[in-house]
Amino acid sequence: MIARKELHVAVPGGGEVSALFDRHRNASWLLVLAHGAGAGMNHAFLESLSQELGAAGIATLRYQFPYMEKGRQVPDSPAILTATARAAVHKAAELAPDLLLLAGGKSMGGRMTSTAASEEALANVCGLVFFGFPLHPPNRPGTKRAECLKRVTVPMLFLQGTRDTLADLKLLSPICAELGSRATLRVIDTADHSFHVLKRSGRNDAEILRELAQEVAAWAHKLL
Repeated sequence: MIARKELHVAVPGGGEVSALFDRHRNASWLLVLAHGAGAGMNHAFLESLSQELGAAGIATLRYQFPYMEKGRQVPDSPAILTATARAAVHKAAELAPDLLLLAGGKSMGGRMTSTAASEEALANVCGLVFFGFPLHPPNRPGTKRAECLKRVTVPMLFLQGTRDTLADLKLLSPICAELGSRATLRVIDTADHSFHVLKRSGRNDAEILRELAQEVAAWAHKLL
């Protein structure tokens, strides 16, 4: 059974944002989980993912970015986004000092977390997890967004679909290879950026979410 706590996170320069802390009694890790650009922390994907992560022994702290908290569509400046990610990590450490910390998020949320970590190490965070790292805009291949990854000092897990139009695997795979032991790439066959898979895969979205959670748990276990 997962216990949920609703709370707020104070963001320097961004006011307060809402957050959800979900913890299973058997949790040993806590993942600070940021949402993507177009949907907030209550999106069905993150809600279901948090449930699966909880079952895998990983508590989650989901949080809103200020623009989403205020009902705006245009994301905040990178400075505000990274400050929010950093504030959420700090809050997580206060909430559960007994749990080991991970940080990351879906699409933009993961990218902003990596940007924050590249500027200054996120205190007590053992690794970063990206659910669909947005390497470039849709169908516009490029690698500029990967520059910050070179300055991240903790291990990183990339969970990417083969149909993700925001991350050409022909570009992402060699980037991960260059990062060496710091990067682990797990490819989900036929999944798109939202991790929807084709019928021919023989699997459904619920099974993919469970696989994502299990991949995170297995990877985190190796960090110990």
